[in-house]
Amino acid sequence: MRKLMGLLSVLSLVLAVFVFVPTQAAGGQKKASRPEVGGGYIPRRGPAPARNPKPAAENRNYSDKGGHPNAPHVHTNGKWVGHDSGPNDARYHLDHPWEHGRFTGGFGRGHRWRLAGGGPGRFWFGGFYFSVAPADVGFCDGWLWDSDDIVIYEDPDHIGWYLAYNVRLGTYVHVMFLGTS
Repeated sequence: MRKLMGLLSVLSLVLAVFVFVPTQAAGGQKKASRPEVGGGYIPRRGPAPARNPKPAAENRNYSDKGGHPNAPHVHTNGKWVGHDSGPNDARYHLDHPWEHGRFTGGFGRGHRWRLAGGGPGRFWFGGFYFSVAPADVGFCDGWLWDSDDIVIYEDPDHIGWYLAYNVRLGTYVHVMFLGTS
């Protein structure tokens, strides 16, 4: 019985070493446990209204850290990068906000949608249709329009726009609701 208990103790110790020692990749480098942008992360809430709006820059670089995309994105700590131009940003001014009605499919992390087709000019999921803001079209060139998952958030600064967050990439764009089928 003592030998069995001793053997079980040794096996437990060996197992604990494998469980708690960081995994090493080839070359002795630690594997990243989770990317800082994207990788399935979904923000708990949308961005806060801009407190100190920054003027819109035509060729702004959103890559705030090595390995981060040059597009508006969300860090896995919930920080929204790039949503800071405020309500007076002319790129997102609409003469007729909500002209096609309001999106009623639900907002935030509890409402994940699979893109079903289209492209930036018009895309859809679940019978809802949207288009990407002209100023943001360049930020969604890596999106898979027939299979990426997105989450819709309300935009606190730009009346008539929503934010479509790409779960795979961790990037987002301003989108206008075009109606339902």
